[in-house]
Amino acid sequence: MPKNFNHDFSDRFANGNGNARKRAKKPRRLNFSLPKLTMPRLPRPGIFPVVGALVGFAFIMLFISSGGEDVNARSQPHEEWLTPELTLAADGSSQKSQTTLQPGDNAVSALMRLGFDRSTSHNIITAANSSYKLKNIRAGKTFKRADSEAGIEVSYNIDALQRLQMRLPAGEKTWQAELVKRKVYTRQRISSGSIEDSLFSSAARAGMDQRTTMNLVDIFAWDIDFARDMRSGDSFQVIYEERFDDEGRTLESSILAAKFVNQGREFLAARYEQANGKVDYFDPDGKSMRKAYLKAPVKFSRISSRFRLKRKHPVLGYTRAHRGVDYASPSGTPVHSIGDGYVTFAGWKGGYGRIVQIRHNNRNHTTFYAHLRKYGKGIKKGVRIRQGRVIGYVGMSGLATGPHLHFEFRSRGRAVNPLTIKHPPAKPIEKAEKEHFLQQTAPLLGSLKQPPTQYNWG
Repeated sequence: MPKNFNHDFSDRFANGNGNARKRAKKPRRLNFSLPKLTMPRLPRPGIFPVVGALVGFAFIMLFISSGGEDVNARSQPHEEWLTPELTLAADGSSQKSQTTLQPGDNAVSALMRLGFDRSTSHNIITAANSSYKLKNIRAGKTFKRADSEAGIEVSYNIDALQRLQMRLPAGEKTWQAELVKRKVYTRQRISSGSIEDSLFSSAARAGMDQRTTMNLVDIFAWDIDFARDMRSGDSFQVIYEERFDDEGRTLESSILAAKFVNQGREFLAARYEQANGKVDYFDPDGKSMRKAYLKAPVKFSRISSRFRLKRKHPVLGYTRAHRGVDYASPSGTPVHSIGDGYVTFAGWKGGYGRIVQIRHNNRNHTTFYAHLRKYGKGIKKGVRIRQGRVIGYVGMSGLATGPHLHFEFRSRGRAVNPLTIKHPPAKPIEKAEKEHFLQQTAPLLGSLKQPPTQYNWG
């Protein structure tokens, strides 16, 4: 293997003709000084003409100096504290302003940007300490100020559920602070679209955020391999519920029902809470979408090498069996266990580099994840694993020409093609719940069978 194999190179540029560079002509410095003015000698009699001339000269100097700008002074960086302009409400009773925390910011600097002096800023922080310590603030959060006849209010949203409220009532000198529960709103939305380039891009055009798109992938992950099965022209329709805060920011979303058409095959799923409190997704017949194994251990990855009994090894150069599937993914991509089980090995294994080996609940089945960059949190021999758990991250440890996951599926110790294994049938919903399930899900699933409504923005 060449020494420079699989290394990145950068272009190098050099002036090899040995000639000295021509010295650039030094730019001529601009002269903004005023021409020397000569005052005409005035006749001695009468002091008022002299005073008038001096005043006129001063006015000319003031006018010229205010119009010309010093280039050197303008190029010098400078900082100054600015009190933001407060927006007056329509009734003139309230003024509001806000500032967003930047990296390296602290509560004092943020409050000073809202127009408070340093002493007042410290007083506000001291008052807040009994409810919430403002040393825990982080970039991206917002402080808001509101002035009214009742006094001054400063608010800081701690998280999706809590707000720190600080106020100085009119006529008082002591700041007060308390934690207030934030209002959370719910809305139902319908989004639909066709795959043109990628699922994420198509879903974004339909108004779906990444979180909802990932939920859609998770629902159908047992039936569709989103790494290799996607085709242009595939389509989706999703009914989902969004929870958002009083600033309009989406906190979470939950898919109520979804349809995905992949290569002409239609898949339907509806959300249902069972009598035992467990929430899952089921098809129209009440069969669980959740199967024993996921279709793939990584999401949105390209298959770079398939299961073959004869393949020329890209590093060693000779032909040998490739008893798994390689998923090419960026380094650091999460790797998921395709099923429940426990870790039988986590460590280094020759050319495979860092690997995780899992024996599944069907004790005849073992899966093997190789060339990992690092292991998932808490992954070690003997640990119980739930389906979908992140067990590691894509890398190129061992003999690898680039970042990818080598994945093997073994039945009774013999490697089989992971892309052709038959999944056990899905567990149906309990008979005692079947009627209730149909009553709850039929309206939603019926909506999905109708022609898709164009994007509903809430």
